[in-house]
Order: sequence, then structure tokens, then C-alpha cells
Amino acid sequence: MDLGIKDRVALVAAASRGIGYAAALELAREGARVFLCSRDERRASEAAAAIHKETGANIAGIAADVTDGHDTERFVTLALERAGRVDICVTNAGGPPATVFDDTDIEMFRQAFELNALSAIRLAKLVLPGMRERVWGGVINGTSISVKQPVEGLLLSNTVRAGLTGWAKTVSNEVATDGVTVNNVAPGYTLTERQDQLAEARSKALGKTKPEIIELWAAQTPMRRMASAAEIAAAIAFLASERASYSTGVTMQVDGGWTRGLF
Repeated sequence: MDLGIKDRVALVAAASRGIGYAAALELAREGARVFLCSRDERRASEAAAAIHKETGANIAGIAADVTDGHDTERFVTLALERAGRVDICVTNAGGPPATVFDDTDIEMFRQAFELNALSAIRLAKLVLPGMRERVWGGVINGTSISVKQPVEGLLLSNTVRAGLTGWAKTVSNEVATDGVTVNNVAPGYTLTERQDQLAEARSKALGKTKPEIIELWAAQTPMRRMASAAEIAAAIAFLASERASYSTGVTMQVDGGWTRGLF
């Protein structure tokens, strides 16, 4: 299927590894020109080089911390200077630490909100005006299955990502008549470094080994396995495409059936 995004310009945040990297790779395979960022300049450059080598696409790796307003603005400005526009924006950031309420102070909530809500909102604030002016564009937020079914032990993620989802739904209605979509992809348990860190924390809390925790998560999923980052990236690419032009305000779960709700 041709997704219709050849030569479109895409930004992908926090894309030196994990789901962000997989999303940048998938968009590049579809012919998009991709600007990716990472807090680590070396990792950003290496990720861009690896994607270019595999796809031949035009890729730029830029050092930027999406929790920093100046870095974020510079990231977007560089893309606009080099490509003239931004058509697709994939917001993404590492998740907050696993915690429960008794162990969570107010500063931890502030940091989580900055990381997993304001980082996305800040990017959208910079790219949405141009998308609306050109009457084409898409913002896709990488969130978590916790927005549909809270995950035990992930208080911060359950709280903050749900707030971002509410923001996205509201803004999607505000920009819909301008041909711009705002959607979310909600991954379930996925084999990434982040999931490995959560498994480590969970293993200490439950007195189990890390492999036992990973096996437990897989067993909770009807498919009896965890997702690959590429499977999440495929959903992101679809929501960024012309094929999804009538889908907005959607939170698409990619979780192997883990969520028990109907919607």
C-alpha cells in the first residue's frame, strides 16, 4: 500500500533508539524526508546515518532535548530552514519512572508532565500553524496503553499521558477543518530499552527475576508475546499518511489485545 507520504517532511522526537527510531525508519521507508532528534548528538547522528544507509532517504539527526523549550524551537527551526515546511510531527519521549503514590513527590509529577505532556504540546505549538496554513498535516503522539487501562505501578505515566490524550482530542477538533489530524498511538508491552528498565524495577518490587517479569507481561497479552518497535512504528506511519486522512482524535492501541475495554 502506498501511504502517500513520499517527499513529505517529518519530525520524529527522541528517535535515536526504541519506538522513536523505528518510527523514523518506517517513515523514511515510505519516502519521507525525516528530521530526528536525540539529547545525545552522537546518537542522533548515528541513527540518521543508519536509516539513510538502509533506506537511502534524506535524514538529519539533530541534538535536542524535547523537555527544553530552546532546544525544541531550534529543532523545528532547523527543519523549516532546510526543508521549508513540516508535514508530519511524531512526538515521543522516554517514560517517567515506575512509582506508586506513597513514593511520589510533587516534583516528580512536574518532571513527568514536562517529559510526557509539555514536550508534545510544545512541538505541536510550533508545527501546527504551518500545517493549518497549508491545509495538510498530522501530529502523532506516542503515548502508552496506560491511557486506556492504567498499568499497576506506573502512576506517573497513567496520570500524565491521560492528560496529553485529553489535550490531543480537544485540539484535533480545533484543527480538523484545516485538513490537519491529531492522533495518538498507545503501545502495549514492547521490547525496548524502556521496557527493560521497567522490568528491572518491577522485578525488585515483586522479588522476581527480570525474565520472569517479561514472561508475565507476555502471558497477560492474548498474543502471548510482546510487540516489536517496528509494529508500533507501522501504526504511527499509517496515522501520518493520506490513507488516514479521515481519522483524527483517535487513540490507536497497539497492544496485542491486552486492553480489555471495547474502545
